[in-house]
Amino acid sequence: MTGESVTRRSFLLGSAGLATTLLAGCTTTPVRERVEIEPEPVDTSIYAAMYGPKPDEQFPLPAIPYQKIDPRFYRQMVPNPTGERPGVIVVDTASHFLYLTYEDGQAMRYGVGLGRAGFEWAGRGVIQYKRQWPRWTPPDEMVARQPELEPYSIRNGGMEPGLKNPLGARALYIFQNKEDTLYRIHGSPEWWTIGKSVSSGCVRMLNQDVVDLFNRVQNGTPIVVLGSPVVAAAY
Repeated sequence: MTGESVTRRSFLLGSAGLATTLLAGCTTTPVRERVEIEPEPVDTSIYAAMYGPKPDEQFPLPAIPYQKIDPRFYRQMVPNPTGERPGVIVVDTASHFLYLTYEDGQAMRYGVGLGRAGFEWAGRGVIQYKRQWPRWTPPDEMVARQPELEPYSIRNGGMEPGLKNPLGARALYIFQNKEDTLYRIHGSPEWWTIGKSVSSGCVRMLNQDVVDLFNRVQNGTPIVVLGSPVVAAAY
């Protein structure tokens, strides 16, 4: 294995830190450009380690059957197609990709799944804060639509963290102009929803991928969410 491949392997599997700064002058104007690019080939031998079990977690994560997921949604470094400066998260809802931009024209790309809420907000904001193994507190509007969620309502303290919690192993909370957008990037045990649009949730990631993203970003990281054309037209 060459020195270059060792470096690439370490970067993909590791939790490299990425310094970010607060985004000045947040705007509600959605960015409508679509970003698509073919990735460079990635050493397939790293996937078993990348998506293997994580026994040291508070709630040990099982291995993900990555062979059943479209390889284009695997975590991988690609040329940055977003036009954003280094240190920005870009969510392309049309293509079901999340990018974290780096120096030298590169970006870490992750596959994501999207629920209805994942198409309800678009624009620029910041990761105000992030949580490991968060509690899930569905908003009152959701509880009104689904009374069976009452035990997990805000007034009842939400759902305890764990493998069955809808927010998974990590959650990143998006604010705009210092206000909570109620839009989240979060983990999910439902690996089969990656690359798809499902009935609920915001931006879903494989639990192993959201742990990796969590370790790479800081509070205050700028984020751009590219809305679907129908939703963007409403802004």
